[in-house]
Amino acid sequence: MTTEDSQHLEAIQDIRNMMRKSTRFLSLSGLSGVFAGIFAMIGATVAWFYLDFIREHNPYTGDGTVTFSLNEVYLNFILIAGSVLLLSVLMAYYFSNKKARKQGLTLFDHTALRALVNLCIPLGAGGVFCIALLYHGSVVYIAPAMLLFYGMALINASKYTYTDIRYFGICEIVLGLVNSFNLGHGLLYWTIGFGVLHIVYGASMWLRYERKEEARN
Repeated sequence: MTTEDSQHLEAIQDIRNMMRKSTRFLSLSGLSGVFAGIFAMIGATVAWFYLDFIREHNPYTGDGTVTFSLNEVYLNFILIAGSVLLLSVLMAYYFSNKKARKQGLTLFDHTALRALVNLCIPLGAGGVFCIALLYHGSVVYIAPAMLLFYGMALINASKYTYTDIRYFGICEIVLGLVNSFNLGHGLLYWTIGFGVLHIVYGASMWLRYERKEEARN
């Protein structure tokens, strides 16, 4: 191969990389997935201990009054889940913004906004649906619903970012479907889906993409 041919190949590769960056959000950091999984597992652990505490202290006293109201229990679980979500979003912003700066990119460009919109539409619908399930007392279906809608959101957003996220979303959907046939173990499936799978996905993304970029630099 001549020097001129080599230069042509490098130019073509540069053009392909520029086109890829202009159509896909590539600043998403795998480390944000790892931390999201860690926070989810911490939140699940807190929820497990809270459930044990409720079971240990009989919810009904001798005179028939309720020690722990359902509204109080639901509120505490919502606070746990909300804390996990907030910390995960903050870590996603921190690591993705850091990666974008290294790449010389803007974090919230048009591709990032398109990915975010396509992620939020199924997530928003799933959130409202879960609230409806809670309202009707169908608590046992909330965990599989969260996994299913989250998986659909990931698949929907994968068109505008790494295609690996599509497979992550498929895993979440499969897990949610399995959970829907094995009700009563929602917290366990939630821990696997939002904890273990996030850590595995985030670590694999970091090893596959970010570590290679750091090695080249």
